[in-house]
Amino acid sequence: MDSVRAIADVLMPRVCAVCGVKLNLAERHICSKCGADLPLCRFEDIRNNPMAQAFNEMLSSSGQGLDAYQPYSYAAALMFYREDYRKIPHAVKYKRNFAVGRDFGCMLGQRMGESELWKGVDIVLPVPLHWARKWRRGYNQAEVIAKGIALGLDCPKLKTNILRRVRRTKTQTRLNKADRYANVSTAFVARANKIPSGVRHILLVDDVFTTGATLCACERALRAALSQRFGSAAASKIRISVATLAYVAH
Repeated sequence: MDSVRAIADVLMPRVCAVCGVKLNLAERHICSKCGADLPLCRFEDIRNNPMAQAFNEMLSSSGQGLDAYQPYSYAAALMFYREDYRKIPHAVKYKRNFAVGRDFGCMLGQRMGESELWKGVDIVLPVPLHWARKWRRGYNQAEVIAKGIALGLDCPKLKTNILRRVRRTKTQTRLNKADRYANVSTAFVARANKIPSGVRHILLVDDVFTTGATLCACERALRAALSQRFGSAAASKIRISVATLAYVAH
């Protein structure tokens, strides 16, 4: 295997996704130096981390009305979205580097799997793209990352037929927090009849957490479908948590 990789490296040298230096045979995706400096968030074992606080606050301010009958949403991200390390999620989203998305997603899933917070995850749901955007891009980057996370978590139930994006939205890049949520608040629906029975903890996955607006809109659609499927009392006991490859610190 090493000899095949060595030949491939001569014909098409692999470079670090972060700094661009040529990788050696033992390195995968990023060089040893960039790997040692990987800005890990380490949120996966902290219930009230900054990402979780931001997400739960957005749920509350968007009209979700968090209370004792709706479990607190956990949140985890592998790395901070900063400096050249933002090239890692960019490689998945814009450069079709599925191996990067899968492997770094798996790394996050393995870290989450070592924490008691994530032991009960039943199903993993990637944030969907609108069909037109997925057709143009050819894939959904959130789904690539979600597959890696599900593998690392040892959670076999990755579902892509529950959440649907029914409205194409403009890019979120230049919008503020309030406008981001307004832009996506009605963009998603969830199919109640596709939700498996017995579910207790659902994990939503996206590529980057900026304000949490997109994930919040997905959570709202999913929460409505859970109430339709199981009734409001049973649905209120189901936890919906979130995970992303990167987190934008504010």
